Amino acid sequence: MRSPEPQGYYAASAAPAPRRPRLEGVRKADFCIVGGGYTGLSAALHLAQSGARVVLLEAESPGFAASGRNGGQICTGLRKSQAELERWLGEAHARDLWALAEESKALVRSLAIDCDVKWGLITGAHNQAALRALAEDTEHLVRAYNYSPARMTDAPETAALVGTQIYPGARFDAGGGHLHPLKFARGLAKGAESAGAVIHEQSCVRAFAARADGVTVDTDGGRVTAGRLLLACDAFSGELVPELAPYIGHVESFIAATAPLPADADVIPCDAAVADTRHVLDYYRKSVDNRLLFAGRESYWTVPDDVATIVRPRMLKVFPALADVPFDYAWSGKVGITYTRMPHFGRLGERVLFAHGYSGQGVALASLGGKLLAEAATGHNERFDVFARVPATKFPGGALLRKPLISAALFAYKIADAL
Repeated sequence: MRSPEPQGYYAASAAPAPRRPRLEGVRKADFCIVGGGYTGLSAALHLAQSGARVVLLEAESPGFAASGRNGGQICTGLRKSQAELERWLGEAHARDLWALAEESKALVRSLAIDCDVKWGLITGAHNQAALRALAEDTEHLVRAYNYSPARMTDAPETAALVGTQIYPGARFDAGGGHLHPLKFARGLAKGAESAGAVIHEQSCVRAFAARADGVTVDTDGGRVTAGRLLLACDAFSGELVPELAPYIGHVESFIAATAPLPADADVIPCDAAVADTRHVLDYYRKSVDNRLLFAGRESYWTVPDDVATIVRPRMLKVFPALADVPFDYAWSGKVGITYTRMPHFGRLGERVLFAHGYSGQGVALASLGGKLLAEAATGHNERFDVFARVPATKFPGGALLRKPLISAALFAYKIADAL
């Protein structure tokens, strides 16, 4: 099964989006943004709110790719734990990153977009070793960062919260949550346009050039001339800027949505989002119309014709009672990851900035990433540089071997999870 729309259930459950014109001819702007996902839309919103002339170019439509297809989870922190970041970057830098990660959740809340936001995020330990590590991390957040929304739950409480017996324990994080990702993306687009930004759909950027007096950005139908260019293409950044390609890995993630669950189904009674601690993790939540949206399995190579057959075995390990519940929708999308699993921010000369690589935590972090891009583009670099100072590492293998090596690493992670 594959859904007719690339965003699957999300497209079916969101109101139709307005059609926006393709770029034709020449437009002038203070800032040109490439990419209509969370990063680009947030940057457009914040720049337009400051009074700047903003043109955003999107190859398809806002929220078409990962920003309209993801699991919708609002996560706390980053993909590396705070203890890891402290050892790697030093305590001061780690604390600055934590503060921005916390701000990213607050930003999502403050935008007040009608996108089915619910609060609560459970991280289920997949074995006892993972449970011990999760408890240590939670204790560190509570003690060193005064993060009170997080607490550990034992096996019986976890089972009561989630509706499954497979986790020996979990962390319940009242500060995390989940939302409808496509509604959120379209809400950002609406807000940006209301503030004065111009969005052009079906306007794939073919090339750009930066000079001393500004930048030119070319599509098949026209050109934008601007003072600065903001690249917000995430997994597709390397297609436009080959020098960024070694820093970006592509993971294909699969999601399926069940039919509305029976009234007596014991599935996530607390209505939080859930993810486990595996490297190749399961993550899932319920929709406002009581469907289970379950994501599991990843691929670096191919997308199966029947995504549902990939997801169903993972779902039934968690909720075996759902064996007779059909899937109504199934879809997939590319996730942009980095070698370090940390966002990759930076500059290409004086007039071009980029932000990408949220590695599966982009709902909140990409929204903040766009705001930080907007700040840096207007000369306020301090907060953008908190991320830009995180060392970026190229994936090994070069252009020919990079993808096979990433695929081999994924296979190794799957074996580690199984063991």
